[in-house]
Amino acid sequence: MKVLFATSECVPFVKTGGLADVVGALPKELLQEGTDVRVILPPYKAIDQKWRDRMEHVLYFYVNLGWRHQYVGILKTVYEGVTFYFVDNEQYFGRDYIYGMGGDEGERFAFFCRAVLEALSKIDFIPDVLHCNDWQTGLIPVLLTAQYKQLELYKNIKTVYTIHNLQYQGIFPIGHIEEMLSLGDWAYTSDNLEFFGMCSFMKGGLVFADEITTVSPTYAQEIQTAYYGERLDGLLRTRLDHLSGILNGIDTADYDPEKDINIPVHYTSDTFEKKVENKLALQQELGLTVDANTPLIGMVTRLSGQKGLDLVECVLNEIMSTGAQLVVLGMGESKYVDLFSWAQWKYAGQVAARFEMNASLSHRIYAACDMFLMPSMFEPCGLSQLISLRYGTLPITRETGGLRDTVLAYNAYTGEGNGFTFLNYNAHDMLHVIEQAVAMYTNDRELFNTIARRAMHGLYGWDQSAHKYQALYDKLAGVDPEKAPAEAEQTPAEAEKPAPKKRAPRKKAEPAAEAKETAAEAKPAPKKRAPRKKADEAPEAEAKPKKPRTRKKAEEPKAE
Repeated sequence: MKVLFATSECVPFVKTGGLADVVGALPKELLQEGTDVRVILPPYKAIDQKWRDRMEHVLYFYVNLGWRHQYVGILKTVYEGVTFYFVDNEQYFGRDYIYGMGGDEGERFAFFCRAVLEALSKIDFIPDVLHCNDWQTGLIPVLLTAQYKQLELYKNIKTVYTIHNLQYQGIFPIGHIEEMLSLGDWAYTSDNLEFFGMCSFMKGGLVFADEITTVSPTYAQEIQTAYYGERLDGLLRTRLDHLSGILNGIDTADYDPEKDINIPVHYTSDTFEKKVENKLALQQELGLTVDANTPLIGMVTRLSGQKGLDLVECVLNEIMSTGAQLVVLGMGESKYVDLFSWAQWKYAGQVAARFEMNASLSHRIYAACDMFLMPSMFEPCGLSQLISLRYGTLPITRETGGLRDTVLAYNAYTGEGNGFTFLNYNAHDMLHVIEQAVAMYTNDRELFNTIARRAMHGLYGWDQSAHKYQALYDKLAGVDPEKAPAEAEQTPAEAEKPAPKKRAPRKKAEPAAEAKETAAEAKPAPKKRAPRKKADEAPEAEAKPKKPRTRKKAEEPKAE
């Protein structure tokens, strides 16, 4: 089994969010399953020189993007047994930023999608499954279906498309994308790429991928509703039979309080009393009042409205009235930078904020804090709550997405639970739970520490999820389920979810002969996809696959 991950970021090379952690950790687990797994991504200027020094130049070629004739260099390195390829082009990736500050974002990642497909035959790696991640790779399944499937080398490639955050969809002027990729009028069809008069990279991936996954079972259900669906809920409902939620994990070797090189004092659940020494060290480092008995709440987060920071703003004074200290690490919207800068001045010695990406400091925060606050408006999976549990730092979370799948509220009657949760997106509901957690820490430290020790024993790694991804790849490639690796035992939270629908395994195709043609400028082939089953609910207008429609002018979508 050969699998290629296409991604816009990956640790340890470049990271702006959880996508990088996922693509950095999951391939290593799949490698243990016996899969030949590789990763391809851009070599941004931001990648540290120590990693650039390890990259070797493999080959180069050119691709056409409309009238543009663009250079593609392929670099390669091996890290922890996984082969990484880098699609080099200084014009697009030799910049001081990763995303979002140029007017050519659509062109940058249209180039990347084209270059990935063109590179496959040249690097001598034709995968059984091409696993695409988020909007930046959304056009790969589109181009594969429209222009490459007629080539012998490409005809048996299957695609998996993973939604890490549906809110970011890659929406650009459709005429510009059509011209660059030579898609013709085909692109304008509402069954393909057209999205309210624009082109959506995300929609392309959702329509044309063989299987769609997202990063938690609850989020897979939520995005089929209008509230969470970001105008794609109708399309997602039509693809329900090919949509599943597989919970993310964390790299348990990197996040290990017994061996973490970033924290002052190592500890385990058996030596939990040593954890407080990390708190004292962090209080000293950040200028907080040094006191072992003061409850310390941490937040390591992107500073955006999605993360529930408006709730914190509403009741910040009341949170400070509990006597707890608050430490915040993150970068993002200026209004939240201003908020926590002001709070650091207003509550000197009680609030500390650092506006940077600092992995080492984040480890010290996870290890030092008693509680970890994540009041997200929505959260596809979330990794911070898993890391905090691993360090015996009890999460305070809203019951949404992956937070609901991983954090179970403490139940005083049964003694079960590993944290504190609230349901409604409401500042005072959040405040009530914070007050409950602080009261337990202050008045019943033994119970609080018992829950924290138990939290440290949870299963937060990738082993179980890797089994599920492997089973999905096997199904796509037509591997006999009886010969495929058995799925790992479900966690209690997963066991409550309905089992995914099963399809008969496909017949394995004959090995592909080497192709001589090129598809760089090929026109789209007529679609030959099997008709989809009708969903129980009526899909959105742009998601109907059978009935051809004329384009309607609609409201301009908001810029990302």
